[in-house]
Amino acid sequence: MSSDEGGGVGAGLGADSAGRGLWVEEPARRRRMPDSVRTSAVRAVLIVSVTLTQATITFFLTLTGSWLALPMGLGAIAGTIVATWGVLDVLITRQTWNQRYGVLSEPSSTARGRRRAARRASRAAREAAAGRIPREDGPLAASGRYSTR
Repeated sequence: MSSDEGGGVGAGLGADSAGRGLWVEEPARRRRMPDSVRTSAVRAVLIVSVTLTQATITFFLTLTGSWLALPMGLGAIAGTIVATWGVLDVLITRQTWNQRYGVLSEPSSTARGRRRAARRASRAAREAAAGRIPREDGPLAASGRYSTR
């Protein structure tokens, strides 16, 4: 019985599996976040987790009637404010990064066509102007500066 047919415990340890490593990399589904956004996101997650832990402890201290419930409650309120700031920081940092670096300067097909048409029009105007014979009786001929002599 060959290793391709399968069977038994050692069937997967044949020559076929010798070339395959233990670690198989898969392509990422999404691109990696920028460093500044990732830093603020990690900070926000840590702040929110500490605040939720503090709020849970405050709840249990309130149930037991402990004197620590008041200071922990004030700390939980302050933590909520800081956690809100942390989440807003992630959104603002992400938006700022997108505005600075997220725009690709590739013209769309519409813009490319318009630019091409404008180039053709200016080229045609230049060619028409180059082939024109200046008039000697025009409005600027009296000054003498624009004569063709």
